[in-house]
Amino acid sequence: MEERYVVINGRRWRATDPAIPEETAARLRKALMSARRDVGVALRAGDAVAEAQARRRVHAAKVALGERGTPWWEQTAEERRQRWESIEDN
Repeated sequence: MEERYVVINGRRWRATDPAIPEETAARLRKALMSARRDVGVALRAGDAVAEAQARRRVHAAKVALGERGTPWWEQTAEERRQRWESIEDN
C-alpha cells in the first residue's frame, strides 16, 4: 500500500501523490520552491500583495502535488490526473 503520510521532525505531513509522473512531480516541486522563495522575498520587502500572490502559488502547487485539498487516495485516477494538470491553468 502507498504511504499516505511522511513524518518530518516528528510532525506528520501528507505525502505527495505517488501516481504523479516523475517529470510532472519535478516540475510541480520546482514551482513550489519558486513560490516559497517569493514568499520570503515579499516578507523581507514588506510587500503584502506580493506575499499573498506567492502564498496562493504555494497553495496551488501543494494542491497539485496532492499535499493539500481532497486526499489523493480518495480521488479517482481521472480526478488525480486533473488535479496535477490544473496548475498549468493557474
